Amino acid sequence: MAHAAMEDAPSVPPRPLSFAQAVALGAIEGLTEYLPVSSTGHLLLAQRFMGIGHAGEGKAAADAYAICIQFGAILAVAGLYFPRLCAVALGLLGRNPAGLKLGCHLAIAFAPAAVVGVLLEPAIKRYLFGGAWGLWPIVAAWFLGGLAIFGLDAYLKRRGSTAGAPMEKIRWRMALAIGLVQCLAMWPGVSRSLATIAGGVLAGLSLPAAVEFSFLLGFVTLSASTLLDAVQHGELIVRLYGWITPIVGLLTATVAAALAVRWLVAYLQKRPLALFGWYRVALALAVTGWLLFRGP
Repeated sequence: MAHAAMEDAPSVPPRPLSFAQAVALGAIEGLTEYLPVSSTGHLLLAQRFMGIGHAGEGKAAADAYAICIQFGAILAVAGLYFPRLCAVALGLLGRNPAGLKLGCHLAIAFAPAAVVGVLLEPAIKRYLFGGAWGLWPIVAAWFLGGLAIFGLDAYLKRRGSTAGAPMEKIRWRMALAIGLVQCLAMWPGVSRSLATIAGGVLAGLSLPAAVEFSFLLGFVTLSASTLLDAVQHGELIVRLYGWITPIVGLLTATVAAALAVRWLVAYLQKRPLALFGWYRVALALAVTGWLLFRGP
């Protein structure tokens, strides 16, 4: 989950966003949002490579743009998990008890991030989103998250990926535990998906149930963060980037996220999580080398 930031920096004329850059950022967002690799970290790294949003209004617009194209990932989950979301909606109307229960558990899981996000947002914006400490916090999170995946994968091999409670058996304490772990994802590079999947497994859910709950919780969390940034920075995005490139990024993210979610669900049915751990460690080492030669 990302937050837009406007750094205290010298005024730099904002650069327009090209069609190719909009497509690239949308694809990166969609492909990485629901994989345990951190979409925020990938987007901030891509912005650095593309020379987008170095400071001032350009930085604020680029970070807000990265948040708002998350709506594409939201649409993908809404389409793929439409029956679940309909059940929640009917539950809120008093017509589906199981849907109401799931909706309450999603609300419980979302609450910690909502509270902690409000309290820590200034520090997160200033130090972690490519600001005062550059990309180093993201690199550290990629590396440590990779090691965490190795540990989680070993735990699942001992316990069994299908062992644990299904979605229908989730309890409010389990939802709260997942929500508390999700707060770790406010550190860019951690990955909201990794945090919530790991939280679900450690709370007692089976891996398939933890993945599905992670997707549904992502729908709630990303909807809230996207709406907030759209309200706060929508005018700035349109003023600097126009209407076309945000729409292109959003549509690209929608298609990419739908493909990524389908692939992840199929992949985890037969293969372990370790692939993502190796990817994160390799990426962290590669970016470390780049930063040492090019500077943060």
